[in-house]
Amino acid sequence: MTLAHGRDHLAIPGPSVIPSRVLGAMHQPAPNIYGGALIEMTESIYRDLAMLAGSRHEPVIYIGNGHAAWEASLVNVLSRGDRLLGLVTGRFGYGWAKMAEQLGAQCDYLDFGTRTGVDAGQLEATLRADRTRSIKVITTVLSDTASGVRNDIPAIRAAIDAAAHPALLMVDAICSFACEPFDMDGAGVDVMVTGCQKGLMTPPGLAFVFPGDRAIEARASADLVTPYWDWSPRREYTMFPERFCGTPPTHHLFGLREALDMLLEEGISTVWRRHRTLAEAVWAAIECWGAADASHIASHVTDKTVRSHAVTTVMTAPGDAPRIREWCEQEAGVTLGIGFAVDDTTKDAIFRIGHMGHLNPPMLLGTLASIEAALVSLGISHGRGAVDAAASVIARYQVSVSR
Repeated sequence: MTLAHGRDHLAIPGPSVIPSRVLGAMHQPAPNIYGGALIEMTESIYRDLAMLAGSRHEPVIYIGNGHAAWEASLVNVLSRGDRLLGLVTGRFGYGWAKMAEQLGAQCDYLDFGTRTGVDAGQLEATLRADRTRSIKVITTVLSDTASGVRNDIPAIRAAIDAAAHPALLMVDAICSFACEPFDMDGAGVDVMVTGCQKGLMTPPGLAFVFPGDRAIEARASADLVTPYWDWSPRREYTMFPERFCGTPPTHHLFGLREALDMLLEEGISTVWRRHRTLAEAVWAAIECWGAADASHIASHVTDKTVRSHAVTTVMTAPGDAPRIREWCEQEAGVTLGIGFAVDDTTKDAIFRIGHMGHLNPPMLLGTLASIEAALVSLGISHGRGAVDAAASVIARYQVSVSR
């Protein structure tokens, strides 16, 4: 017998929950793609995305996922044989740089593990040692979706500047765009990439690349670029469909416009604060569960200052993570995120809780209560009071707002 009747809840770190308003906005006939309301609406999308990113340049939109954004960003600034430095704090920081290697770049890696952020001092020393200034691009992530590590992008920029190094700084904000503060121009970021399926609450299918001035200059000498990924004709178009190298993704645009309206109605600073509060509620629950024995359940990232506000990676005893996920999905209708192994000892000892996008206290507290029910049902040792602790974090937020 199962209690998993009613509406299932998706608590994975993307695709996130799609609001009914977004689904409703997408449910309409195909429009004219050469003139009329679609063009005006899409122009407003470009403007609002640039505003949310803190970018003076509008994004380039591709039909694709986050990996599409990775490739588009790389081929527009690199030539075969160029040197790239990947700053790795998890699977996705590594994956972006590895893609550049597969495209023909020479890649070096600074691997900081999966529990801490980039060490700015080590980065500065590495760049100072590059006396010929052969490193052309530095890639990193704002929040790594696999590890849950959040990096200090202004500190990374400061390290690059302290070394007086000319490399482009490229940031993957796929996991956390519209979930936590980010100011592309203010942080000195040359390229930022993201997607529509997480904080932007839209079905997967749109990839965004935000090029800055120096990246736009680099495009002139990049020899890896191919016709579809080339951002120049998308930026310098004469007919609207050229912005998408063909037929635009009309219904994704309808949904995205509605999602942006929802974010702007709430206020982006309030959106960021909501995500931080819900993240802290998750952390409070995990601390309670691990109070009895942290070897049974604990946050993967121990330092709260480098934890993502969009996803939390949870460590369990070997074999417990898949049992918890299976119980929650089959018995409670809650889908948790799979874990990406750090090594052979953790391949079945990690799961992830996505707390991004269209999320409120009932949805999150229900997820946490379901996890606790799984711990009880499966006989996994854990401390008590986790849901109460999470509720207290939410209550404190409401009190502070009312004041």
